[in-house]
Amino acid sequence: MKKINFLIALFIGAFAGTVDIIPMILQNLNFYACSSAFIHWLVLGTIIPYVTWNVKPWLKGLVIAELTSMPIAIIVAEKEPISIIPILLFSAVLGILVGIAGNKFMLKN
Repeated sequence: MKKINFLIALFIGAFAGTVDIIPMILQNLNFYACSSAFIHWLVLGTIIPYVTWNVKPWLKGLVIAELTSMPIAIIVAEKEPISIIPILLFSAVLGILVGIAGNKFMLKN
């Protein structure tokens, strides 16, 4: 069951990463930015479902996603301050969805 849950978590993260990079690809952002965003969500997909906080899954996903997106937003803000808004907005929405999906699809022990 542990292997299945890890694969489910990877899939959730890969799905979130794909959703995140689609607008980036449409804006012709570079390979490194797209790769970074995809890996960020791939990792979050494997972290968020396993965190055991006594809060709703959507809130757990929101908080973790926003906290882990802040360093990225700070780096991007140097050259494109307006880009902070979509970064944090996408992080909020995808974090909530990853939290909910992890709670719904991960197999309970």
